[in-house]
Amino acid sequence: MTIIEMLQESGVLAVLGMAVVFVFLGFMVVSVNLMHKLIRILGWDNDVTQPKNELPQKTVPAEHIAAISAAVTEYRKKE
Repeated sequence: MTIIEMLQESGVLAVLGMAVVFVFLGFMVVSVNLMHKLIRILGWDNDVTQPKNELPQKTVPAEHIAAISAAVTEYRKKE
């Protein structure tokens, strides 16, 4: 087998490998899109489209903010 034949065979194998990967990725894109549509139709994405507001909004009391600000100011004066 000559070097030219070996290069031709390796080129064919490279193109074949890239084609297989391309077809596989195309299949993956199609299958993910179909699963997306199926999940939407079956309504399994309700928790994503309708967020639950079960957790109360927590705020920091003004006294805590004042104490932290005073501590930071004192620290900066010392440094």
